[in-house]
Amino acid sequence: MKIEIPEQKKLVFEMTMPIRWGDMDAMGHVNNTLYFRYLEICRIDWMHAVGCEPNPQGEGPVIVNAFCNFYKQLEYPGDILVKMYVSDPGRTTFESWCTIERVDQPNIIYAAGGATTIWVDFPNQKAKTLPDSMRALVT
Repeated sequence: MKIEIPEQKKLVFEMTMPIRWGDMDAMGHVNNTLYFRYLEICRIDWMHAVGCEPNPQGEGPVIVNAFCNFYKQLEYPGDILVKMYVSDPGRTTFESWCTIERVDQPNIIYAAGGATTIWVDFPNQKAKTLPDSMRALVT
């Protein structure tokens, strides 16, 4: 299945990772919970790459919802390519989107998901305005 990412979403990061033997379940395909892990790994690696280091005594990003749509079963062995997009910056939030495809089958989307990220003042446990540096990355 081919999924089109609307133009207002901006590609910000790509990474490959292996499908591990232990990622499979009793049915012989990657367990659905692992897709969320793949999306998380991509999102966290992007945040590290852009210098977005959460500070528990300060502020940083928190995921307030996440979703994943499953289109094809991933199976071991193989490598996946996860592409991350961002969009829709609000006062305190932005959206992230990812697609997952096999490296050996480019442009065939196996799963697509996303998350809403809110910027938080951790000690006060309150939403905080997105910093200008983060807003520039997600606009």
